[in-house]
Amino acid sequence: MTRYFNTEGICRPKEHYMVRLDDRLKMIKDQYVDKGKYFVINRGRQYGKTTTLRALAEYLKDDYIVISMDFQMMSTANFADEHIFSAKFAGLIDRIFSREKSLLEDVNEEDFQTLVTMKNRKDLTMDVMFEGISRVCETAQKPIVLMIDEVDNASNYQVFIDFLAMLRGYYLNRDYSPIFQSVILAGVYDIKNLKLKIRPDAARQYNSPWNIAASFELDMSFSTDQIRVMLKEYESDQHIGMHTGSIAEKIWQYTSGYPYLVSAICKIMDENLPMQKAFADRRYIWTEQGVEEAVKVLLNKRITLFDSMIKHIHEYPGLKEMLYIMLFKGEQVAYNADNHTIELACMFGYVVENGVYIQVANRIFETRLYNLFLSEEELSNTMSKIAKQDKSQFIVEGKLDMENVLQKFAEHFSDIYGENDTKFIEEYGRKFFLLYLRPIINGTGNYYIEAQTRDAGRTDVVVDYAGEQFIIEMKIWRGNAYNERGEKQLTEYLDYFHLDKGYMLSFNFNKKKEIGLKTIRINEKVIVEAIV
Repeated sequence: MTRYFNTEGICRPKEHYMVRLDDRLKMIKDQYVDKGKYFVINRGRQYGKTTTLRALAEYLKDDYIVISMDFQMMSTANFADEHIFSAKFAGLIDRIFSREKSLLEDVNEEDFQTLVTMKNRKDLTMDVMFEGISRVCETAQKPIVLMIDEVDNASNYQVFIDFLAMLRGYYLNRDYSPIFQSVILAGVYDIKNLKLKIRPDAARQYNSPWNIAASFELDMSFSTDQIRVMLKEYESDQHIGMHTGSIAEKIWQYTSGYPYLVSAICKIMDENLPMQKAFADRRYIWTEQGVEEAVKVLLNKRITLFDSMIKHIHEYPGLKEMLYIMLFKGEQVAYNADNHTIELACMFGYVVENGVYIQVANRIFETRLYNLFLSEEELSNTMSKIAKQDKSQFIVEGKLDMENVLQKFAEHFSDIYGENDTKFIEEYGRKFFLLYLRPIINGTGNYYIEAQTRDAGRTDVVVDYAGEQFIIEMKIWRGNAYNERGEKQLTEYLDYFHLDKGYMLSFNFNKKKEIGLKTIRINEKVIVEAIV
């Protein structure tokens, strides 16, 4: 069977090109399962949780009896009351052991049969079911590990919260009432938030924590080296001649190792780009330009991951406001685990904390968010309308004329918004440039904001268009000394991108300013500065 990049469900090494999980599985076993931990793998959607659990179950089978179940397999009716839930739970255990006969060799047959026949009892209660589970755990020849995937599916039901409460009680008293060696729950929501979800809105921030779950700190994103090893396997099969190291680095720069996004970019390059005339020769696909084209394709797709992000933004106005001020105003938001909005953003995987502040998790998410926020204003924004009307003059023989873009933006912005106060221009100036730029490059080019240079005074935009790259530093004028530092920083940034020419867009509040373009030469670098 020919392996391929998979974005639709569980990844399997024999069928799919995927990052190898051996080191991760060993760490989970050594640090969590062997130590008898109760823990929750809560990560954003499509973060590889299910793939990790399936691989972990296989990895543990020599030392443990693994009961692995998926709550997607349970219907709403199964959570109606504790009798129905308990009978269904006992039935799932019976089905797991029936499917994997070898598991029966390590449990006491009589105790196991007593447990699984409970599914037929009309008077079954949860405490009776747990007594049966405890007896099986006590007499088994190997410790038993319980894994439950997609616990979010059960999080709105009180009976599941009751199940967790009883599981917690047994876990805390396992010296007297034997129970599972380790309990692993997986889902987007952390365990303390499962209770949060069924409480009234007014009480959401004040739910009591579940204090037995060990903190699961393992980084489940992919490193550049892990991506490189996966690409090396692909290269050994396809013989394309790609430089796996540089391509892995380029993919990581856009995704920050978010598992689904890594696979999605590779899948587009492998399956979609060969259908484009420019990439008919597969050697041109697995290049940095091929990665950029795949990113453009991905950003225009309707996928579940993006749909979830947009849904959450509309469901939680505070989340939308926080992301907006981070992206457009350059405000740094300090990480605070007690802030409900920050907690949600981290839990969903849309932001990460870097020790002090939070930032959007990756360039793909960031650009999708920029596109969302900008599209909400495009129809009513004058600058965007002008850009659409003038678009043809900025594309010359298929190439983007960035100098002309900056020249015309400076003229139009000064005509329309030049009389506004300083606060207005500081807050909206850079957003209006993006509203102007987006219609011009849309359909052919990409853009992203360099997160490392974004602050209240400076933002760098990187534009990829038809194989060319443009670096535009947008900044607020803070005097000549500040401006000269910005020019120096831009030249250093151009060195990083191996470019000789860069661009600056300065929002200058000096009444004696000269609006328009000027060219500056610093050593071997040329900087075109537009002053607004």
